[in-house]
Amino acid sequence: MRRRIAWMPAAALRATLAAMAFGLGAAHAQPMGIPSMGAASGAELSPSLEHTLGEAIMEQGRRDPTYINDPDVNQYLTALGRKLAAAAPAPGPSQPITVFAVRDPQINAFALPGGYIGVNSGLVVSSKDESELASVVAHEIGHILQRHIARGMTQQSQTGHIMIASVAAALLAALAGSGDLAMGVAAFGQAAAVDRQLGFSRQAEQEADRVGFDMLRKAGFDPNGMAEMFSQLMNASRLNEGAGGGSFASTHPLSIQRLSDIQNRIREIPAVHHHDSDSYWYVRAKLRALQSRDPGLQRSMAGFFKQEIRDGSAVARSAAWYGQAYAAWTEKDWATAQSALNNARKDGVNSPEISSLDVLLQIDRGQADSAYDEARKAWARWPGNQGVALAMVEAMHKTGHDKEAVPFIKARAAQWPDQPRFNQLLAQSYENLGQQVEARRAMADYYVKVGALPTAVELLTQARSMSKDFYTQSELDVQIRTLKQKLKSDRELLERFK
Repeated sequence: MRRRIAWMPAAALRATLAAMAFGLGAAHAQPMGIPSMGAASGAELSPSLEHTLGEAIMEQGRRDPTYINDPDVNQYLTALGRKLAAAAPAPGPSQPITVFAVRDPQINAFALPGGYIGVNSGLVVSSKDESELASVVAHEIGHILQRHIARGMTQQSQTGHIMIASVAAALLAALAGSGDLAMGVAAFGQAAAVDRQLGFSRQAEQEADRVGFDMLRKAGFDPNGMAEMFSQLMNASRLNEGAGGGSFASTHPLSIQRLSDIQNRIREIPAVHHHDSDSYWYVRAKLRALQSRDPGLQRSMAGFFKQEIRDGSAVARSAAWYGQAYAAWTEKDWATAQSALNNARKDGVNSPEISSLDVLLQIDRGQADSAYDEARKAWARWPGNQGVALAMVEAMHKTGHDKEAVPFIKARAAQWPDQPRFNQLLAQSYENLGQQVEARRAMADYYVKVGALPTAVELLTQARSMSKDFYTQSELDVQIRTLKQKLKSDRELLERFK
């Protein structure tokens, strides 16, 4: 069973990028027999190039329909990853950890260059508690800390150099604004990538386990979650292998030795009792609804939510009702969604996830004024929640509060600089107010954050031609020059590997 980068549109691209991605369900690009697990020799794949590759890969990946662009999911998973990274041994990750989700029922996770970690919805849904989920994210951070991606891509082999060259060539085409990353990588490196998937390091996996275990414990999670998740993954691998034998086991050493090592370490430390966050339950319920697209998964989802409502804790019951409400909302069944949301709030239970969905539901039901009132109350209660902030902006737009929305969105963009959606909504507010130059500047900021620099330059150039103000034109000139220089330096960085 090979690692799948499921959100990339082309099968060939999935195969190519698989050689960059390390962790559960993967065949690693790292060659066997690397003697030292210290910092990798990054003579070619420097942190700067790693960041450039990661940004460019994510810029393409965000366009795929299986990429889950949801504020609740992204904020929760990234916060979880950064909590774990804060407990990493010094000096910690060289780049901020960003965790995202893809719609895929397989139990899997993977690391990409630049500190990005992808988590399949199936992994979150299959976890029984937050410590199990955290154990997998910690394992992936362990690979990032050891710079295993740099090792795999800079190994002294012909295939390793072909891998870097193929990815670099495709990313150069994307930076030029004229290339398709999937087709570019497929054309240059498909065969080489598949070949390198056969290389694998058991030592790397064991080291990632140990580093991840320490992070898990120091961050306050229950280390038993790692042992439980290992057991579940081993059982899943046996089912997937079927009668055909051990392809999964031969490329990914989820072995008894690894499990025993973790269990032995657990016996040596005091017991840890971790209280799962409420957001874990609501995000898990949302992801269960998001991945249940076919009738079989929908039946399974309904049965699971019914069992949680019957047997779960108060927050688990509320989350199950919320999951039902979210599933009904996506199907535009407003009445069922409202009824389920009301049940989710029984016994005084509430959450930012429930409130933000309620705001969006009221907007869809034509109740914009009540949605705006609900959004204001929710924001006063949960000023640190991105989903609530975005619902607030949607309500502002629907009720004609665009002038109010501008300073609110600007403050949120400063509060969460890595969330590009606020820049996009700011552009919408400016557009509604008839401020065309500012609308283009805000959209340019959005495209800078998602990595589409050529589009950002084009929008700033449009704004420059529309503006009649000397000082605004001067500011735009500086922005355009800065972005063009960034494009130039990125190209020069990648050109070295063509």
